[in-house]
Amino acid sequence: MNIDKIVSISGKPGLYQVISQGKNAIIVESLQDKKRFPVNSLNSISALSDIAIYTYDDEIPLREVFLNIHKKENGKKTIDPKSDKKQLQSFFSEILPNYDEERVYPSNIKKIVLWYNTLVDSGFDFKNLEEKEEEKEDNTKEEKK
Repeated sequence: MNIDKIVSISGKPGLYQVISQGKNAIIVESLQDKKRFPVNSLNSISALSDIAIYTYDDEIPLREVFLNIHKKENGKKTIDPKSDKKQLQSFFSEILPNYDEERVYPSNIKKIVLWYNTLVDSGFDFKNLEEKEEEKEDNTKEEKK
């Protein structure tokens, strides 16, 4: 399972893995119940690899946030996404200390926590994300030379 193939669909709860792509739709599989169904162009689809979180300095890719949570929780599930606003914000400030509190809402934090827990439940391989980050860092170093 690759983060580039995991999507969120507006109006539908949970995360989905892209299985196949057709002419007018893509076929996705729910990470929760493994049911497959087509999604057409009327639905708004966001790939997790395209999502970034605002900080006061820059935008941090969601995969880095997931890696930070994964390291903090030693690969286990994290806090309940239904926790109160203060708990979620406190937790998120440990994960991403300089996140922009004015542009990252508690509902965003709740969704990130829910997505992380869903990925853990589905057996997502976070080592894959670490390798991508290392490749990105290597490419950045080569570009600066």
